[in-house]
Parts: sequence; C-alpha cells; structure tokens
Amino acid sequence: MNDKEIVLTSEGYKKLSEEIEYLASIKREEIAERIKEARDFGDISENSEYNEAKNEQAKLEMRIHSLGQKLRNARVLDGSEIKTDTVGIGTKVTIKDIKSEENHRYILVGSAEADPSENRLSNESPVGKAIMGCKVGETVKVSTPRGNVKYKIVSIRKG
Repeated sequence: MNDKEIVLTSEGYKKLSEEIEYLASIKREEIAERIKEARDFGDISENSEYNEAKNEQAKLEMRIHSLGQKLRNARVLDGSEIKTDTVGIGTKVTIKDIKSEENHRYILVGSAEADPSENRLSNESPVGKAIMGCKVGETVKVSTPRGNVKYKIVSIRKG
C-alpha cells in the first residue's frame, strides 16, 4: 500500500479507530477460538473448519493492517479548515438534478469514509470530483453509467 495521504473528518477517524480496536480485540479472539475448536476435530490437513478459520484470520489481519495504514496516513480535518464558500471535504452539500428536479444531500468525505447508504460521498467519486470547488448556483455536468447528468449546487454548509 502506498503512503498516500488520507483525508478524514474527525468522525471518520473515530469510526476507523473503533473498527480497528474491535477487529484487533474481539474479532481476533473469536477467530482464535474457532481455530482452537477446529484443531480439536483432529487432523488439520483435511479439516475444512480449520482451513476456513485460518482464511478468515488472514483476511482479518489484512483488514487490520489496511486500517492501520490508513490511520497512519490520515490527516484529520479541523473544523476551522472547512469552508462553506465552495464545496470541499467536510461540507454538507445539496445538489439538484436539473432534469428530474430532485434534490440530493451529501456530506463530502475522503474515500476512506465514503458510504453512499449514509449519503457520505467520496471526493474521488464522479459526482464528488465534479462538485469539488464549486460555489452555490454553479451547474456541473457529470458522466455517470446512466449517461451525463447535470447538477446545480443549491447549498453548502459545514458537515
């Protein structure tokens, strides 16, 4: 993994820290217990429960390492860094689809804490890239899998 700076909101940093703590303690113990139980079944060379638990352990350790790397490379946004004159990471933005006239509200975040189900939009996503640096009233054109979409920036607030 490279040492690319990861921009996080304080909420995102806290969430990743909590996840790594959970994985490194509770989840690690659960998997160790599964491995121990699987060993008790006998010959581990043909023990599917053991192999499955070891694979899960490897995936867990990779996830812990990945999260640790993100946290080491994180730059946490200070609330005073978040400006509302243009769209940027940490802002809550309302955009209007020009064609459907539907409003969409997003919090713009770094890619490490993006979560579309919670309307947390990555600054590296097509829409996120297009609206970064825009001001209220500006219109942007975004190329999406369903074609080009035009959005108008309706409002910008601190997230």
